[in-house]
Amino acid sequence: SFILFTSQAPKIKAAEDVCQGSGKVANLNFTVKDINGKDVALNAFKGNVILLDFWATWCPPCKKEIPGFIQLYNTYKSSGLVVLGVSVDDSTSDVKKFMTQFKMNYPVLIGHDRDDLLRAFAPMPGYPTTFVIARDGRICSQHTGFLPLEQFEKKIKALL
Repeated sequence: SFILFTSQAPKIKAAEDVCQGSGKVANLNFTVKDINGKDVALNAFKGNVILLDFWATWCPPCKKEIPGFIQLYNTYKSSGLVVLGVSVDDSTSDVKKFMTQFKMNYPVLIGHDRDDLLRAFAPMPGYPTTFVIARDGRICSQHTGFLPLEQFEKKIKALL
């Protein structure tokens, strides 16, 4: 379900305001290779607030959004935020160059050829598609396309 907040939205006070009790539980039972070829078990992040971003280096809205995710990770990782980028690019070297150029500081996982993972979070009408997952594993929001940093931050702060 999509949850969009405008500047006139009421102030979010608690996780219930973000999740509205209807979020389905995210399937985190996947082990995915990171950009360096190491196995990363998604279920190891349960208990944290997870921002899970499916993106690509060739995607203009992804490029616009990633600096905000870096900032969110820097600000809230000590409070329990995990940012995970899942690249759907077919070239790992392109992703590595992109990560260096954008100074990405959070884990980037390889989603290319991982139809099982993509299906678990479907439908994804395009990229970026970003999920905010509560500490209890519920998907609190899903958004496709660019969303300003402030809107993600409101959701994340309410869940931390």
